[in-house]
Amino acid sequence: MEAPRSQPGWKQKAYSIIFESDTPAGRAFDIALLWAILLSVLAVMLESVRSINAQYGTYLRAIEWLFTALFMVEYIARLVVVRRPLTYALSLLGIIDFLAIAPTLVSLVVAGSQYLLVIRTLRLLRVFRIFKLGRFVGEGEFIVRALKASRFKILVFLTAVLTLVVVIGTLMYVVEGGQNGFTSIPKSIYWAIVTLTTVGYGDISPVTVLGQSLASVLMILGYAIIAVPTGIVSAQMATPATPATPAPTYKQVICHVCQATEHRPEAEFCWRCGEKL
Repeated sequence: MEAPRSQPGWKQKAYSIIFESDTPAGRAFDIALLWAILLSVLAVMLESVRSINAQYGTYLRAIEWLFTALFMVEYIARLVVVRRPLTYALSLLGIIDFLAIAPTLVSLVVAGSQYLLVIRTLRLLRVFRIFKLGRFVGEGEFIVRALKASRFKILVFLTAVLTLVVVIGTLMYVVEGGQNGFTSIPKSIYWAIVTLTTVGYGDISPVTVLGQSLASVLMILGYAIIAVPTGIVSAQMATPATPATPAPTYKQVICHVCQATEHRPEAEFCWRCGEKL
C-alpha cells in the first residue's frame, strides 16, 4: 500500500512498517511486536508468583517498565504516522493499544493494577492479519452469526432458568432457614445456581429431607438444562441458510485515514472513507 503522497517520505516508510504486514519490514515489525507482547505478559504472570516475586521481583518490574516504554513509543509512533490520529486513537485497535500501556501507569497510583497488563494479549489478534489467517476469521464470523440467530431462543431459555433458580432458592430459604446456612434469599439463589450448573462448591448444603429432595431434583435438572443452549446453537449452525461460498480474499493493507481493513484485491480506494489506497 502506498502512503499518501502529501506525507513526508519518512512518514510513508514508517507507516508501511508499522501498519502493513505485506512487506518484509512490516512483517518483521509485527512479529517482533507479538514476541514483545508474549514476553511482557509472561513477566506479569511470573511476578504474581510469591516465591519468584520475592527473588526476582525487582528485575521483573524493570522488564515490565521496559516493555511499557517500548509500547508507549510504538503507540506514539502510530499516532504520528497516521493522517488522523484521533480516528486511530478512538478505533477498537487504538483503544486496545492504549490499554496495553495504561495499567503500568495506573499502578503508580493504584497498587496491583499492573496485573491488568494481561489485556495486552488482545493485541495477539493481529496474528490473523500477519500470517494471513483470514479463513479462521471467516469461521469465527460463522459462529457469531449462529449465536446472533439464536439469541432470542437463548434469551427465553435463560429467563426460564433464572425463574427456576429464584423459585427453588426461595423454597430452600423457607425449608432450610438460616440455621442450615441459607441465611437469605440471595444466598439461597446462589446455592441454586451453583447446584444447577453442577459445580457444587459444598459451602452450603441442605440438611432436611425436603431440602435434600429439592436439591436432588435441581441436580437432575442441571444435567438436562446444560445441553439446551448447545443444542440451540448447534441446530442453527447446521441449518443451511445460504449456499456455501468461498471465503473472500483481501488486500493486506490498512487505510491511512480511517484504519479500515478487508479491502478487495482490485480496490484502489478505501471502502469506508473513499481515500486512495
